[in-house]
Amino acid sequence: MEIYCTRPGCPKPKNSFPDLDDVSILKNVPQKYCSCCEMPLILDGRYVPIKELGRGGFGAAFLTCDRRTPAMRSCVVKQLQPRTDLSPEQIRKVTELFHREAEVLEKLGTHPHIPELHAFFALHPSPLPPNLNWGQNQQQELFYLVQQYIDGEDLQQELHRKKSLSEDEAIEVLQAILEVLEFVHNNNSIHRDIKPSNIMRSRDGKLYLVDFGAVKQIVATGTKQPSPDTTNVLPSESITRVHTPGFAPPEQRDGIAVYPSSDLYALAASCVFLLTGKEPTNFIEPYTKTWNWKEQVRISDHLANILERMLKEKPVDRFNSAKEVLEALKLGKLSHFDWLIAPFLTGFEVGLLGLVLKNVLPPTIGVGLVATILFGLIYAQYQRIILKKHILIIAATTFAIALLSLSFLPPQLQVPILGVQLPNNHLLVAFTAALVGVLGIILIGLSQIIYQLLVRI
Repeated sequence: MEIYCTRPGCPKPKNSFPDLDDVSILKNVPQKYCSCCEMPLILDGRYVPIKELGRGGFGAAFLTCDRRTPAMRSCVVKQLQPRTDLSPEQIRKVTELFHREAEVLEKLGTHPHIPELHAFFALHPSPLPPNLNWGQNQQQELFYLVQQYIDGEDLQQELHRKKSLSEDEAIEVLQAILEVLEFVHNNNSIHRDIKPSNIMRSRDGKLYLVDFGAVKQIVATGTKQPSPDTTNVLPSESITRVHTPGFAPPEQRDGIAVYPSSDLYALAASCVFLLTGKEPTNFIEPYTKTWNWKEQVRISDHLANILERMLKEKPVDRFNSAKEVLEALKLGKLSHFDWLIAPFLTGFEVGLLGLVLKNVLPPTIGVGLVATILFGLIYAQYQRIILKKHILIIAATTFAIALLSLSFLPPQLQVPILGVQLPNNHLLVAFTAALVGVLGIILIGLSQIIYQLLVRI
């Protein structure tokens, strides 16, 4: 078995231990040391680094196994490795950010699409052997963060394979990350570094938002939304202006402030990148700071309008929240079933129930019960609790029960709301319920027209 040394700068980090191929030995061995720099290899007595996954300006990540779990669970160990050219004050700030990432993951890692935090610890490595000397910048204390391993690839790698994503694939990414951002923002945090390389897709297709090292906490005296009053904005520290060109919004690039809508801007920029396969900087006009990208890809006006609003230069012109974007996606992207069949069947059911209950129960109780059923049906369909096949089954069952009930009702039926009478006839009852169904289609159509007018304002 090979174990990777995590001491920064070790010239020969790979260490081979054939005896550790035996799992029983691996689980019980007290410790192993690097043959080159004598660094303890088994971190915190349990995490065994197998290989390096990546390296950045402030750290490195290693694939490890947890020998204290029955199945030797795979984990990712992130180690803080500040650049050697940083000042002591900058190193202190970077260390503070690393600790903050661990604190944020401990709180946010309960979400199923955010990697879970397993551990956070510090190690004091043994002194270097006399024959090895890497200067005066060796850290006296090394910090490690252990989190859930996502077996898959990030969307930057996926895009490299596919060249571009389809509209449906982009919408899938948009919806999944918006749901994560809704959770993050509701927990008073802002990610600040949304980009395709920070969105992972596991082998089973689940999307995860990763790398919370740049996360910003919303202070209690601040505001979650942009405000003309500059005393209420959330300032960005100059030393931690973490952003990726092309994805970060203007207010973040300039170090002025960050808001939840700053993450929405970055997510929209990521979607444009995934749809076109081209870096977002190619689409930003240098003088006007506006985006010019829609001619590069064929997508629906619905999605284009949503992305355009998310990419507005001024935060106040964007959507206020991730939830608002999710609602816009649901309202504007309706299938034929959603805006024709489902509203008709819902109206048809309510029409039948209204006629029957109006003539069975006292007026107030009957109307209240029908209204409750109506709102329940709408909510269940909106939340996808009731699916297409369920709506058809419910409508057919309601129709059968209503027809059977007519034989127990008086010859003249009271029509709810209109206050008129209707002969107790199967065809007339079905026709009246069908008219209510058509009314449902009309109301859905009007809501779509109003929505399209609003998004163009």
